[in-house]
Amino acid sequence: MFSKTCQYAIRAVIFIAHKSKKGDKVGIKEIAAGIDSPEHFIAKILQDLSKRGLVQSAKGPNGGFYLDNQNLKYSLADVVKAVDGDNIFYGCGLGLKACSETAPCPLHNEFKNIRKDTLTLLASSKLGEFNDELEKNLMHLKRI
Repeated sequence: MFSKTCQYAIRAVIFIAHKSKKGDKVGIKEIAAGIDSPEHFIAKILQDLSKRGLVQSAKGPNGGFYLDNQNLKYSLADVVKAVDGDNIFYGCGLGLKACSETAPCPLHNEFKNIRKDTLTLLASSKLGEFNDELEKNLMHLKRI
C-alpha cells in the first residue's frame, strides 16, 4: 500500500516520537537499528521530513532527531502525504487519471470506501500516541 520509503518514514517518526518522549534526541544509527533500516536510506528520508517540518533535528555531539510538542500532533496521514503524496487518499485504485463518480473504473465504488477508511485511520493516528504500547512491547517497529 505504501512505498518502501513511506514505510520507513512512518516507522522512523514513531520511533523518534517514542525516544523523544523524555526529551532525548536520537541519531541515525539508533533509528536505523531500531526500525531495521539502512542508515543512508533513513538519513535521506529524515532529512526530507526535517525540511518539511515533520521532525526536528539538532547538529553537534548531542544532536539528533526529535519531535517537539507540535510535531507530536501531526498524524500518520501527514507523513504519508509528505512522502508519497495524497494519491492513496484520492487517486484511482487502478491508476486511471480520468476515474470519477461520472466515469468510474471497475473498482471505483469499493476503492473509494477503502481510501476513505485509510484516510480516517491515518489522520486520527497522531505520532505520539504509540509510546505506551511501544514501552510495554505491545507494538514493534521491526521484525522480531
